[in-house]
Amino acid sequence: MTNETKVAVLLDCDNTNPAVVAHAMRIVPKLGRVVIKRGYGNHATLANKWQETLVQQAFTPCLQYQYAAGKNTSDIALALDALEALFDHRADCFCVVTSDSDFAYLCRKLRERGATVHIVGEAKTPLALRNASDQFHEWTPEPAAPEPVPGAPLAADPARKAAAPSPSPSQGKRRPKMVVEAVTLLAGDSPEGKVHLGTLGQYLRRIDPGFSPDGHGYSGLLDMLRAYNRLALTKEDGGHYTVKLAPASV
Repeated sequence: MTNETKVAVLLDCDNTNPAVVAHAMRIVPKLGRVVIKRGYGNHATLANKWQETLVQQAFTPCLQYQYAAGKNTSDIALALDALEALFDHRADCFCVVTSDSDFAYLCRKLRERGATVHIVGEAKTPLALRNASDQFHEWTPEPAAPEPVPGAPLAADPARKAAAPSPSPSQGKRRPKMVVEAVTLLAGDSPEGKVHLGTLGQYLRRIDPGFSPDGHGYSGLLDMLRAYNRLALTKEDGGHYTVKLAPASV
């Protein structure tokens, strides 16, 4: 048996931007092991703008037909499935991706029963929903690329840039950006500003089940981290290692 937290990720597809999911899936691996991933919406929502996201992120689509105009059956289905997962002991932590304040009561009921509730939503999310959760994670859209100025010289061809080999510490070794992002996220939540090597490795495998240091040309995670100039390793008392962001060079 394991005491690992079991996490359910539930998407309110009718009232959420698909771009929010990538932000949510960087957060939930810190909470525990994701055991339920479902997206709720009507046919128009799931078959169009959400299909690619649900497939790529391995979510189970939960199609709900609207039996009458103005009735959102998806909200009811999401709420019932959340309570069922809690009562069946399949999940004890819930991450609901929504900006709809209608879910505030669901959040309160889940917490009354001992569950932990996280909300991932947009800036427009009402206080009623934010305050009904244990923690609210706001998603901010990335700024759009600037429009080209008429008469300005054209930028270099992206294809040529992509074709140029990127520098690496040694032949055949790669340094994926996700490793630095993971350390930034985990160390930022730590009072000491650092994360244990084992915790980092577990988190990386949760966001990418296929992650493996040897797949990037390294003998292990410790060997891989040493290749990053932006990371600093420390051997603590007892022999275990921690990692943090290296101080910025002046």
